[in-house]
Amino acid sequence: MSAPKVAPEDFVDAMQREMQQYLHSVMKAVNDAPDGQWLANSEEPVRELSADFRRQAYEKAVQMRVDAAEAAFSPSTQSGDGQASGE
Repeated sequence: MSAPKVAPEDFVDAMQREMQQYLHSVMKAVNDAPDGQWLANSEEPVRELSADFRRQAYEKAVQMRVDAAEAAFSPSTQSGDGQASGE
């Protein structure tokens, strides 16, 4: 039996805030670079932003897969006090 998979659309939805912040930060780095030095002064900050976003995305993807697997194999949906969750 294989672990459940996460729909890519669910992952995209979960990453919306991080993705918007990343894109905002990329544009800010380019805008903040002095005229005539856009590439030279924005490339490294954008590379660092990209590495951080890539790490966040990968961690979120793995965590969502772990969460889906744990939910699928959960022995019970009841809390420790004997009442069903959400009550």
